[in-house]
Amino acid sequence: MGASRPQCTVPLVEVCITDDLHLASLPRSRQVFEQLLGLRPAHVVVDLSDCRHLDAAAVGLLLDVHRQLVRHGGVLTLRDPSVPALRVLRAARVSRVLPMVTTPRALPAGGGQVPSAARRWAAPTEIREHVR
Repeated sequence: MGASRPQCTVPLVEVCITDDLHLASLPRSRQVFEQLLGLRPAHVVVDLSDCRHLDAAAVGLLLDVHRQLVRHGGVLTLRDPSVPALRVLRAARVSRVLPMVTTPRALPAGGGQVPSAARRWAAPTEIREHVR
């Protein structure tokens, strides 16, 4: 009989990164993630929409968190990386290891909110020609 895997105790934890995530901020960020991992979450979603700068040390931290989650059956998902953060994540090929998702944004329209997914974009000319 082998050792049993520790069970997840919290279904979902969401973390919003609202500042740059880089080497100088890593000690505090690591501390927050260690506390979070102590909850044994099944799923951690890290929102990177407000993170304008992400460096290699931050990518390493995210991968460390991923490895620790996997040990007890959890998963880490990156949500809505900003354009600069996405460039770094793509260069590091993080999407091969971590799922990344984007969500529709709410946009003002006529006094209300509509999801950006509902916006209509003109199809490129070559696509329109094939639809005719």
